[in-house]
Amino acid sequence: MKIGFDAKRIYHNITGLGNYGRDLVRILSEFYPENTYNLYNPKPKKVNRLQKKNNISEVLPNTKIWKSLSSIWRQGPIVSQLEKDAIEVFHGLTGEIPKGIQRSSIKKVVTIHDLIFIRFPKLYSFFDRVIHLKKVKFSAINADKIIAISEQTKRDIVKYLKIDEAKIEVIYQGCHPVFKEEKPANFKEQIALKFKLPEKFVLNVGAINERKNLLSLIKSIEKLDIPLVVVGSKTSYFKIIDAYVKKEQLQDKVLFLNGVSLSELAAIYQLATVFVYPSIFEGFGIPIIEALYSKTPVITSTGSCFSEAGGPDSIYVKPNDIMQLTTAIKRVLSDPKLSSTMIEKGFEFVQKFNDEEIAKNVMRVYKSL
Repeated sequence: MKIGFDAKRIYHNITGLGNYGRDLVRILSEFYPENTYNLYNPKPKKVNRLQKKNNISEVLPNTKIWKSLSSIWRQGPIVSQLEKDAIEVFHGLTGEIPKGIQRSSIKKVVTIHDLIFIRFPKLYSFFDRVIHLKKVKFSAINADKIIAISEQTKRDIVKYLKIDEAKIEVIYQGCHPVFKEEKPANFKEQIALKFKLPEKFVLNVGAINERKNLLSLIKSIEKLDIPLVVVGSKTSYFKIIDAYVKKEQLQDKVLFLNGVSLSELAAIYQLATVFVYPSIFEGFGIPIIEALYSKTPVITSTGSCFSEAGGPDSIYVKPNDIMQLTTAIKRVLSDPKLSSTMIEKGFEFVQKFNDEEIAKNVMRVYKSL
């Protein structure tokens, strides 16, 4: 089978959407090496995190005009290139498929991660909401199959886009294999020294934006005798976080790490005492999976999809209840038996997100078309 992917995020994004695409292509190429995987990239890559393999090809626009108008190429003209390349299945990895593909013989799959822009419109500009809705509606209507990354996302697709649930398959995400490897003690020591990590710390990983709710976490640890380590890209919202940290003189208690590689991040997860992810809403929440594979206890939010990712033995709190969050962190810090149980049970639970199962489920969707 010859399968094409919209690879913009694979080659230009180092966070959630990019990780999803890279991991999916990686595991499909490993478990189904007989297929050919064409990754359609609108412009020269900035991110080089996908290992080269004989059955994976990066494909750029094939004419000068579309190389110069790459964003337009990706929205529609790409279809003629897909047809020339004899693509049998095209998979839009981030809620989009190109216009015109519905008139071709190419089978169409789209992954929809979330509809946060509908649920929380104030987090997006009016223009962005209109564009997102137009793209995702077109894709949901015209795709032959929709992959939702959680039951929560499936419910939202049915509710907000009015799509028949029979068209939607829930296939969970996994995470990069680097988070599944126990890092050597000497490597973890080096990382602790490099980033000046304290012996015990609360860890938070994710883009620093309003929805991730980092401010609530900072407030929850103010009076606790443990520092907070934050790893994530900074958006304009970081100004609010930075102002609060300085105002409350928490510079020595809240540590922001920059330039962290995947391998270093895996070690930091394993060094953490507890991972706290108080996000207001997610499509899935890959950092939760990364923490569970790292054998680190998880505290996250009630509602949304978090229990799907965290399982029955993580702790769930209302994301904006500072006192409840503080109490949950204190519980884990003061009760070694509880922490140990959360680690053991969490690690057992997270095995359901293994590579082989994900690859098998996605390939089943392709072959059903």
